Amino acid sequence: MLPPVPFMLQSSERLLLTAWVGALWGVGYLAVPVLFASLDDRMLAGQLAGRMFHLVSWLGLGCGGLLIGVRLWRGAWSPEWRLWVLIGMVLLVLVGEFVIQPQMAELKAEGPFVEGSARAAAFGRLHGIASILYLITSLGGAALAAAGLSIRRVR
Repeated sequence: MLPPVPFMLQSSERLLLTAWVGALWGVGYLAVPVLFASLDDRMLAGQLAGRMFHLVSWLGLGCGGLLIGVRLWRGAWSPEWRLWVLIGMVLLVLVGEFVIQPQMAELKAEGPFVEGSARAAAFGRLHGIASILYLITSLGGAALAAAGLSIRRVR
């Protein structure tokens, strides 16, 4: 006999959140720093890091979209903070992936950076903004993982 639907949905929500937040923290704060510390070629490290961040973004959009969809399907649309954190996280990923990253790619496509150039400074600013968005998303994910996605009623 299968477990009740609410249990299965709650378990699925936990797994989706774990996959997303685990990828955020594992890539952003473990794998990418190891890449830059281990590889002599910073360009290669940056390319590999960019690929990993791109994959984490798509994982986040998929998991976040499903989590929001399940919550709405369950009738959990309310001003409850967990839903708003989840929506905020997805919006930050969208901005990072479809606004910031294309601008960074355009600057990189123009050729190697000259230290101190306006183009290098612009890239640095965009990279800083992307890093802040990633940090806020990571902290939102940590808050959701710590608190849980479901409202617990005390009897």
